[in-house]
Amino acid sequence: MAPPIKSKERFRRACTYASPDRPPITPLSAQPMVWERLYRFYEIPMPGGYPAPDAPGFNFGGFSEEARETFLRRVGADFRGVGPQYVGPPEKINEDGSWVDMWGTTYKWIPFHDSYYETAVGHPLAEIGSLEKLEDYPFPTMDWFDFSAIPEQCRRYADYALISGGPGCMDFINGISFGRGVERVLMDIAEEDPVYLHIVEKRFDFFYAQVKMTLEAAQGALDVVYVGEDLGTQLGPIISPSAFEKLFGRYYRKIFALAHEYGANTMMHSCGSVRKFIPMLIDMGLDILDVVHVDAKDMDLAGLHRDFYGKIMFSGTLSVQSLLPHATPTQIRETIRNERKLFHDGGLILGPTNVMQVDMPTENFDAMVRAITEID
Repeated sequence: MAPPIKSKERFRRACTYASPDRPPITPLSAQPMVWERLYRFYEIPMPGGYPAPDAPGFNFGGFSEEARETFLRRVGADFRGVGPQYVGPPEKINEDGSWVDMWGTTYKWIPFHDSYYETAVGHPLAEIGSLEKLEDYPFPTMDWFDFSAIPEQCRRYADYALISGGPGCMDFINGISFGRGVERVLMDIAEEDPVYLHIVEKRFDFFYAQVKMTLEAAQGALDVVYVGEDLGTQLGPIISPSAFEKLFGRYYRKIFALAHEYGANTMMHSCGSVRKFIPMLIDMGLDILDVVHVDAKDMDLAGLHRDFYGKIMFSGTLSVQSLLPHATPTQIRETIRNERKLFHDGGLILGPTNVMQVDMPTENFDAMVRAITEID
């Protein structure tokens, strides 16, 4: 049997349908208490002790870089994130433990079902009803970021698929809803409110500049530019495809073209039933759809393979709603074997359909990574 190939090469083979030795593993995300359980399960060394899962701000980044890398290597993770360091105004922490992010939105860890969820509790953009009032809003700028460490990040993780961005990059619906409110944003889209559209423009300018400067600093080493836009519910699109094209299409075309100019693939995160958007996203230049919510309407993986194989890659197909929390390890391994067989020549990045939740048994995660990393 040939030795396993490096993660970067594995990812590139998956992208070009060149029969990788196994599918790459998606970038992993989890609720705070899940990370704590996983680190204990894999006996990740923690000289300073494990952070308390109910501590404010506890998340994957709460562990040391060395511990984080040990965990990723132990489970066979194929992606490593690169990006600028935030050097802007210090984050404001309120007496009640809430904090204000760089967009001015107030967040707080809210307990729910034995875990904690980072929840927007203050919506400063909801109070702005005119373009004149928006002129003085303190939007973040590139002066708040230092890109100098990116070349070293790329050298350090040269064997891995390098990814920059995330579900919050661009993300004009969900992302702006944090600062303006969900109902307000949906009304904004329906009415094509000029204040909202100006916020969209400002958000695009910010992320386009950040992505461009990251690509320049990476000097061709970046494999994926990762953006987000929650377009679906469980039953269908949250807005019409025509509205998406009209209001946001040009922005995604521009940032996808920018990524391709530097040799990077494009990945978009979107929850829910988004099948009706897929032909449009392919035309815009999307290479990888992340994630495939197989429990949502019209998102059956076999049907997506039938209609779109070779045109777009699929990432994150193992349900955090049904499979990972409720199946047995044997059932999880069988599901993964079937998906690997369906995409045996490539086109698939395997992993959870979203953030891993507290109802997922740790043994199921272990069964998942073992089944994915098994070399053909």
